[in-house]
Parts: sequence; structure tokens; C-alpha cells
Amino acid sequence: MPVDPSPEVCARYHHAVELIGRRWSGAVLRTILDGNHRFAEIRATIPGLSDTMLAQRLRELEAEEIVERRVLATTPVRVEYHLTRKGCALEDALKAVADWAEEWLDVADYPAAATG
Repeated sequence: MPVDPSPEVCARYHHAVELIGRRWSGAVLRTILDGNHRFAEIRATIPGLSDTMLAQRLRELEAEEIVERRVLATTPVRVEYHLTRKGCALEDALKAVADWAEEWLDVADYPAAATG
């Protein structure tokens, strides 16, 4: 299938790859997609991810309307992060990257990825 080389397509593609490919962003999205919605759950699922970096990535993804921050009126107050419709639309792309990585990459070649 040929790729449209127009400047608009190139700019959108570049932005998408930069957004999802930013360090930790893909892992955060995958974790939320897998059902972990609270800050501590997300952090616990991704070894090596600091609180500061997680908060930054969540803010970036929220600004892009990929993640929604929900404050639940409970005692104590509870905050959860959910994928928006736009974020859920990334499921197939994230799964495709995960499948590709499983088939083609050996984790032993990427020790930093295994430890964060």
C-alpha cells in the first residue's frame, strides 16, 4: 500500500510517532489499556518509571485528549486515568507494536528496556 507523501500526512505521522514513541508513553498507554487506572497502579506496572515522569506523561497524554483524568468523589478522593475514545483507537496500533517486538526483538539485547 503506497504512503501519501503529502506534507500534511508527514506532519501528522511524525507527531503521532513522537507522541507515542516518547519514553514511557507507550508503556503508560498499554498499562491503562490493560485496566490499570490509578496512578500507583500504573507506576507499579512500569519498572524504572518515576512519579515525576509518570505525572508528566499523563499530563501530555491528557493535553492530547488521549487520556482522561477522572476525580471520583469518594472519601478519600480517588483519581483514575482512562483512555478517551481517541486513546482507545490506539489499541490496534499498540498491539501491533507489541506483537512485532515479541517476534523480532530479543529482550537480552535491550537490558535498559527490561529495567526501565
